[in-house]
Amino acid sequence: MNINSADALSIAAAVRTGEVSAVEVTQAALARITARNPQLNCFTAITAKTALTDAAKIDREIAQGHHPGSLAGVPFAVKNLFDIAGLTTLAGSKINAENPPATQDATAVTKLKQAGAVLVGALNMDEYAYGFVTENAHYGATHNPHDLRRVAGGSSGGSAAAVAAGLVPLTLGSDTNGSIRVPAALCGVFGFKPTYGRLSRAGVALFSSSFDHIGPFARSVQDIAIAFDVLQGEDQRDPVCTKRPPQLCVPQLNQDISGIRIALAGDYFVKGAAPEALAAVQKVADALNVTEYVTIPEAHRARAAAFVITASEGANLHLDQLKSRPQDFDPATRDRFLAGALIPSSWYLQAQRFRRWYRDRLREVFQNVDIILAPTTPISAPLIGQQTMILDGEEILVRPHLGLFTQPLSFIGLPVLSVPIQRANALPLGVQLIAAPDNEALILRVAAVLESQGVISAKVAVNQVTN
Repeated sequence: MNINSADALSIAAAVRTGEVSAVEVTQAALARITARNPQLNCFTAITAKTALTDAAKIDREIAQGHHPGSLAGVPFAVKNLFDIAGLTTLAGSKINAENPPATQDATAVTKLKQAGAVLVGALNMDEYAYGFVTENAHYGATHNPHDLRRVAGGSSGGSAAAVAAGLVPLTLGSDTNGSIRVPAALCGVFGFKPTYGRLSRAGVALFSSSFDHIGPFARSVQDIAIAFDVLQGEDQRDPVCTKRPPQLCVPQLNQDISGIRIALAGDYFVKGAAPEALAAVQKVADALNVTEYVTIPEAHRARAAAFVITASEGANLHLDQLKSRPQDFDPATRDRFLAGALIPSSWYLQAQRFRRWYRDRLREVFQNVDIILAPTTPISAPLIGQQTMILDGEEILVRPHLGLFTQPLSFIGLPVLSVPIQRANALPLGVQLIAAPDNEALILRVAAVLESQGVISAKVAVNQVTN
């Protein structure tokens, strides 16, 4: 087994059988990070000392005949808005760097550690998770491992790029309007946003509480499934993480999908996308023999309402600092927060009323279909610093429009997996597999079939510059 490119489950199996030690796996991951992070700028902190201590503990447990967990020895890292005991939680900001270190890990970090995974560091992001590019004025841009001139996407850009570059097989990010799915698509890896409230956000710096999700990045469907299984569970520290029946997805991955009703998202989701983005969706549809289209009604209004709500909630969260020290914000973040602070309350209330209506319409759609296919992003990764792009003959801004197809779905907390489509001599793209709330297992079963057919795959990037 090549531990430099192996997925999480392969590493854990090798560690449990003694083929390789957890310390050796951790040392190899730290060496990769040391060698490649200066180019990529994925990590803002590397926890080498504690990682090696934790890995040695796992090796001792195995030597004593104990079961070290389903992710034994697997190196992982988290977006720097997750609390890590002993580190200051940056959330991509200069202001937060003045805070004291966290006193305990975020719940999600604790759960992965309890499963035997080894935390090796914290990852770069857009300031306060408000962005789709991870071009951070304080900590620098994260580079796309497939082409160092291009963005990794955001706001969980460091999380996606670290997996795509093979630095670690598993990371965590957060998703408000597409911050897991957009970088997963642009970096060519799997990125999973489970149902809102499914996974605990305790110990996570929030952007917009009524939208925020956490979820994993990985290079295989199995790794996504095992991470989701490990992360589930009620948490009193997060009041929106309610008790739900157990939904273990790994045992279901090889089940037949012939009874699952699948359709393509039409109307809004076939407009404003580059031809290659639509071709990626069609590739998945052809593999699944899907020809039916469904309309998600008023998706453009859902996106507009999402802008209103997230801008308002985000601005309110940071209002004191916006008043007292606006110069210490990333300018791109500050200006959007200031605009959000000026949104009339009547607009916010109307957006929330529309949100309830829209949720009801989607329930009706899912009476007739189980999985919906849609593009993740309208284009492949743009250049770092690129301000505009051309779609449908119109020049539009890059930053807000990378979330064109993700925002209408996180608006009502649907579970979505962005799956990677690799293209010869071209940058990767992503396709969203969308389901009704709490139907994560259906998504992962369909993804497993596509992966077994070779339709979707995530490969370790080799920094080849593409056009």
